[in-house]
Amino acid sequence: MDRIILHCDMNGFFASVELIDHPELKNMPMAVCGDPESRHGIILAKNENAKKYGVTTAETIWHARQKCPGLQCVPPHMEKYKKYSRLINDIYARYTDMVEPFSIDESWLDISASLKLFRLSGKEIADDIRKTVREELGLTLSAGVSFNKIFAKMGSEYKKPDATTVISRENYRSILWPLPAGDLFFVGSVSAGKLSNAGITTIGELAQADRDHLVCLLGKQGGIIKDYANGNDDSPVCRACERDKIKSVGNGITFRRDISGEKEIITAVKGLSDKVAGRLRKYEMKARGVKIDIKDPSFKVMTRQKQLDAPSNISGEISQAAMQMLRASWDVGKPLRLLTLTCINLCPENEEEQLSIFRSDSSIREKNEKIERTMDDIRSRYGSKAINFGRVVNNDIGFSLDRQDEEE
Repeated sequence: MDRIILHCDMNGFFASVELIDHPELKNMPMAVCGDPESRHGIILAKNENAKKYGVTTAETIWHARQKCPGLQCVPPHMEKYKKYSRLINDIYARYTDMVEPFSIDESWLDISASLKLFRLSGKEIADDIRKTVREELGLTLSAGVSFNKIFAKMGSEYKKPDATTVISRENYRSILWPLPAGDLFFVGSVSAGKLSNAGITTIGELAQADRDHLVCLLGKQGGIIKDYANGNDDSPVCRACERDKIKSVGNGITFRRDISGEKEIITAVKGLSDKVAGRLRKYEMKARGVKIDIKDPSFKVMTRQKQLDAPSNISGEISQAAMQMLRASWDVGKPLRLLTLTCINLCPENEEEQLSIFRSDSSIREKNEKIERTMDDIRSRYGSKAINFGRVVNNDIGFSLDRQDEEE
């Protein structure tokens, strides 16, 4: 018997959340934008009124205003979006314990066991969820209902805003097969181009194409997307308690100005290491390795990674490893535009450690960890800015103003 899977996708999520606090902009073209002063002058999200003018996500504010001179721009507030994301997923949890967030504003739900409980069809449950979110939070979403995750995701994209689309075994060929091949979930622009060059332009043509030909064209991915086009996807929706543990934790910053010199680079590395280490301790995890990604003003990217002598969630040890990689692989006198620091190969912080002749004295490590946990406690009580390392206080590179968190 087929499963009943929902994919719920919030409509213009960032913009919709901002409109809750700015109702005066409701009937105006409005967008959430990065700060031009920090070189993030792009559209992050837009409302339906802005869409009518052709405003698109990721285009520059300047270009958007050429199309829509009256565009109202507001800055992003990530903590606010995270709060509403939690509230939305709490509503989903009233209908099923099998809720799998895909991003901050999208989630899959397996409601197969909920149909008898609620005595409703899959579409009726989706409609009830949309109504509940709209009435309790003032936000709208589009939902796809199908027998697998891929088609449920495509159903939520099919009709927007505030709509439910059912894609069944009986109708998926008529609904999805006429669509461009690039619209199939997991078919990127490069793959779509290769398919087009091979004369495969629609999802239906992809579904009926020779498997060996597709594998020759796209590698293993060719066979996978052929299966997806034919509705062959049995990947499960994970319960909240069964989700994979976080595999990495990182922070990145695009500086307000290009930085150079060891002093400024150390400031950036120290600040990023402090943020990453604090989140590791929050998740009760330690990292076995550290990875850095840097980008210069010409957008050339370099990546390096290094294993730690022992698993750590201490910022000093993380920043030391990062600086070792930078000094060995980069001329610190050259300008940097972007720096990302990521802790990798995570493990539980209470996991037994193998003794190493290279690790620092345990008493020093315990002292440093105690100090940083005390800082965690102060920040939890009085806010994230209550205490910080002297090196990153009052910096002019934009560290406290412009930060991007990453988790996998």
